[in-house]
Amino acid sequence: MQPQIISNISVDCVIFGFDFDTKTLNVLLIERFLKSEESSEPLVNDYVLTGYHTYQNETLDETASRVLKELTGLDNLYKKQFKVFGDPNRLMNDRDIIWAKNQNFNQRTITIAYYFLLQTHEVNLGKTEHKAQWFPVNELPALGFDHRAIINEAYADLKEKSMYKPIVFELLPDKFTIKELQDAYEAILGTEIDNRNFRRKLITKKFIVKLDEKQVGISKKPSHLFMFSKDIYQKAYKENYLINI
Repeated sequence: MQPQIISNISVDCVIFGFDFDTKTLNVLLIERFLKSEESSEPLVNDYVLTGYHTYQNETLDETASRVLKELTGLDNLYKKQFKVFGDPNRLMNDRDIIWAKNQNFNQRTITIAYYFLLQTHEVNLGKTEHKAQWFPVNELPALGFDHRAIINEAYADLKEKSMYKPIVFELLPDKFTIKELQDAYEAILGTEIDNRNFRRKLITKKFIVKLDEKQVGISKKPSHLFMFSKDIYQKAYKENYLINI
């Protein structure tokens, strides 16, 4: 039996992904499309965040994890609940009203917003529903509802937190180069970082452990690999700025 939804409470998920090829921070969006039954002309044709109503028998965290897994097949990722969006006019433009009526949505819906962090290659876009697609966070398409505001709030929170919490490592593989770490920081912060200064400061952090390994499968001189030690960080590190830009 289909679980009963709470019709005016939903969860929206901002899924951030770091692309190692383009060195960009991206957002995973799904297509929202509805055509007229009379003329076959598109009534709604834009993109939205993935999200859904909360079930009566689940917590908000469980809703967010369910929504993520249904779209990507992934679970156990870093997630952060960052804000509630409850403006009474948040679903009131023409496209949103048409969509809400078609989907039988409650127009006075309050949404709890989360963001997730991963690497773009972890998501098999060919197996996702609703034509999911990655977009650079600074090059977003036309968006439905108030999802641009939700993304902007999530991005601002990610920028701030990345300066004093080690969440950047959620965008990286277990083993990474200093250059890859710098690329991830630059993608999040939207600014270039002095290479020498960054390397000098980061390699002195005890929780960034240099491995006796180098990159493989590359033609140029391979770089040393490093790993983030969560144990060392939790035991020895007091909250402070990780980097100074």
